[in-house]
Amino acid sequence: MPIVVNKYLIGRHFVGIAFWPFIVIKNHHLKNDEIFINHEKIHLKQQLELLVIPFYFIYLLEYIIRLFQYKNSQEAYRNISFEREAYEMEAELSYLKHRKLWSFIKYL
Repeated sequence: MPIVVNKYLIGRHFVGIAFWPFIVIKNHHLKNDEIFINHEKIHLKQQLELLVIPFYFIYLLEYIIRLFQYKNSQEAYRNISFEREAYEMEAELSYLKHRKLWSFIKYL
């Protein structure tokens, strides 16, 4: 999993993104943040099991649904099933070794 540094990522809260097969980060120091990198690796696994393109479609669709539900963009983002799994499990650095296929579904 290659990590790419791009200081021009848009948005003040946007510091990184998993974009199969890369993790793109805004600041070089994030390479050493194991929890942040694990969060992004969880997204790479989600993308892989959904064959990449459907992941982005489902992610966007769920974000739109959550935006109507919560009427707040940050709350909508945090309640996307993919994000809920990644945030809940990011500190468990061995999570991907035992993660079951399509685990994000239980966060819907």
